[in-house]
Amino acid sequence: MSKKSGILGAHMSIAGGVSNAPKRGRAIGCDSIQIFTKSPNQWTGPPITAEEAGRFRENMAKYEIAAAIAHDTYLINLASPKDELWEKSIDAFADELARTELLGLPCLVMHPGSHTGEGEKWGIRRVIEGISEALKRSGTKSVKVAVETTAGQGTNLGYSFEQIAEIVEGLPAERAGVCYDTCHTFVAGYDIRTRKAYRETMRLFDEIVGIDRLLAIHLNDAKKELGSRIDRHERIGKGLIGLDGIMNIITDPRFAHLPMVLEVPGGEKAFAEDLKVIRAALEGG
Repeated sequence: MSKKSGILGAHMSIAGGVSNAPKRGRAIGCDSIQIFTKSPNQWTGPPITAEEAGRFRENMAKYEIAAAIAHDTYLINLASPKDELWEKSIDAFADELARTELLGLPCLVMHPGSHTGEGEKWGIRRVIEGISEALKRSGTKSVKVAVETTAGQGTNLGYSFEQIAEIVEGLPAERAGVCYDTCHTFVAGYDIRTRKAYRETMRLFDEIVGIDRLLAIHLNDAKKELGSRIDRHERIGKGLIGLDGIMNIITDPRFAHLPMVLEVPGGEKAFAEDLKVIRAALEGG
């Protein structure tokens, strides 16, 4: 008998328009997808027309993609002490929220950002204020902010469950949750390689953050050691977490309703291969 899992998928390209992503996902065996709603290396992008948003939703149904989430641009830093960059980040994040809601997606994954020397407590207050302001400016009603667990490299925030909890608790409960990244949390010091270690990590997560706040999971193996705080992803089963560790979270029945997406290193060929590896493990082969 095969084990149950979350809704498996991968990050898909939006080349040619966001409406192409569901077809690409189905072609490699995705049941869920993650997308950028525009180039992740630009502050602004062409507007998503109502027609394109409609085609996206139609293709979600046509290609039987059960769940989709968005990820914001890498340029945004809502913890920045530089007022000009902070304001620019708020406007960009507000735009990302609006684009995500237009597509009918439930959440927008974001990195808390970097305090660049101002201190973690200061940075956490700054990011809460920035997200709150972006929510107001966006005019959105339903899309949730999914605060991603991070590796804690440099002065990046969000590497501890306590920091994630503080950020989420500073936001409206109905508009905020968490995206758990397996690589990031591992190199931040949270082990999931064995059943015992996994149970303890999830006990801590539930106690500090709350299992009910999970909105999505990023499935990434890790190139670097537990607690190294070095953010380097690896293909599933080829890194230091290993397939067994990744399968601990994939088969957790509490997460069966969540999108679980592969990120990097990737590309459609690699994603297709890794999804096959995961599904073979689910079948016990």
